Amino acid sequence: MKRSLLLLCFGIAGLCGGQAQAQTYRDRLPEDEVIYFVLPDRFENGDTTNDKGGLKGDRLATGFDPTHKGFFHGGDLKGLIKRLDYIQGLGATAVWVAPIFQNKPVQGPPGQESAAYHGYWITDFTRVDSHLGSNADFKALVDAVHARGMKFYMDIVVNHTADVLYPAECAGQGQCPYRSIADYPYQRRGGIAGAAINSGFDGINFDALKDPNYAYTVQVKPAEKDIKVPAWLNDPIYYHNRGDTTFRGESSQMGDFVGLDDVFTEHPRVIDGMIEIYGAWIDKYGVDGFRIDTAQHVNPEFWQKFVPAMLERAKARGIPNFHIFGEVATSEMDPAHTAVNTRVDRLPSVLDFPFARAVVDTVAGKAGTDELARLFRGDALYEGGPSAALQLPTFLGNHDAGRFPMLLKMFGYQGSDDELLKRSMLGHAMLLTLRGVPTIYSGDEQGFVGKGGDQDARQDLFASKVTTYNEGKLLGTAATTAQVNFNTDHPIYREIATLSRIRTSNAALTRGLQTIRYAQEKPGLFAVSRFDPATGREMLLLFNTSNEPVEQNVRVETRSAEFETLAGTCAPKASAPGSVRVTLPALGYAVCNAR
Repeated sequence: MKRSLLLLCFGIAGLCGGQAQAQTYRDRLPEDEVIYFVLPDRFENGDTTNDKGGLKGDRLATGFDPTHKGFFHGGDLKGLIKRLDYIQGLGATAVWVAPIFQNKPVQGPPGQESAAYHGYWITDFTRVDSHLGSNADFKALVDAVHARGMKFYMDIVVNHTADVLYPAECAGQGQCPYRSIADYPYQRRGGIAGAAINSGFDGINFDALKDPNYAYTVQVKPAEKDIKVPAWLNDPIYYHNRGDTTFRGESSQMGDFVGLDDVFTEHPRVIDGMIEIYGAWIDKYGVDGFRIDTAQHVNPEFWQKFVPAMLERAKARGIPNFHIFGEVATSEMDPAHTAVNTRVDRLPSVLDFPFARAVVDTVAGKAGTDELARLFRGDALYEGGPSAALQLPTFLGNHDAGRFPMLLKMFGYQGSDDELLKRSMLGHAMLLTLRGVPTIYSGDEQGFVGKGGDQDARQDLFASKVTTYNEGKLLGTAATTAQVNFNTDHPIYREIATLSRIRTSNAALTRGLQTIRYAQEKPGLFAVSRFDPATGREMLLLFNTSNEPVEQNVRVETRSAEFETLAGTCAPKASAPGSVRVTLPALGYAVCNAR
């Protein structure tokens, strides 16, 4: 049996033999995957010659300063290729990489500059950032991922570009207040009493929108007037130009995200242009899905046209299960906030921020396990209901909000590092067995903690030179980020690898709907059953979020008479038809396969 087929048998829902199996990675459904998310600049440096992106000068010119948490450190696409064994060894079946497009190297007012190592300040949507490599390197990476039977997800941005345009009225002032349509209509220059412009524009006939200076006087530095690619992106008419968003009301979709040029996504030229930009990446490289940055800050009508176009391009390229999931960020345990974007915007899926909050709350010991029950009760809100919820990428922490152990501390956990490690293990057990598509943030498997969100949660896996990273303690190891951290013997790495393979070898844990069996209003037992969609066989998942052992009768299917232990410790037999006696240690968990 060829290596690729061996990987396939082990890496998709269901064991080989007995059932009709998917023939290639293309045939797997989105819920069959375990995703590994990478910021390439912080992962591995495979080519030191591109550290400065071919630019000359100090860090404000090149963006490169490996001693500063806000600048490029040297990681690149060749480094990712070098470490694919490590990623696949973790049990990941899909790789999601932060935006790889050419960025404006440095932005920010004097004294507050930082670099675009994260990839979200795009100037050229058609080529790879020179700090990360070349388009040929990107093709080599995608091909190498596919050769292993894994999928590759691109991180894309539609909402904004790099900060190139600036309002003359705000020059040198930093933030620029949002100016609403009511106070600054498109048909007047600079306010209600201003000169008439854009005669006949009613929000639909964009041929009448000629002048972008309705709210502010839009300017651009001469050296940057042609910096964006494709060239149409250099025209100010294709941006909202209304000042900075407050993340509320009208400004949420029309304001500049921290000063970044907010694209006028209502404009037909923008819709067609973005479809062509991202369709070309599908056509040329055969990527398997898109994570969409800042999706909730784009008008629904854009997504209603963009998403079907991308799915059609993917289908034509031989990619039937192209996975599109939007970032709809929230800090609340509020499924309605994320679900609305699947119903109104018609996004196929969204990152499950409410899941992250519910797991943080419960694993920190500050909420009862009934919060998890309330989370999953909200699955009916998503377009397609609980079946669609299977495709929601779930996560514990990320590169914006912070890593899971730090979030546990922020939300009230005050115990020892040894206990924090156990709680991290418990959280990962929930992530890898409950419904959704588990997404591992690179470094979590090495016990990275960090000191907060954003730049403080973006540590290097190769040996770091950032003092604030290196002085932090890691979980489960005596190592620090000053050392190379690709340790496949790290206890969290080993536990994730084990649970990932349990998940991908059992259809109940990938495609199975779930039923809540037990939850309570305080820390303690949370019990869930998931069911193999082909056989109906039950998988019982058990979690104890308390510092005390638990013992409890839990309802199961009457046909579930015996239980095979896949993780933790399971009762070998049901106590009676429809009931099993559950015993879990403090902060313990178990995966029990019924017979």
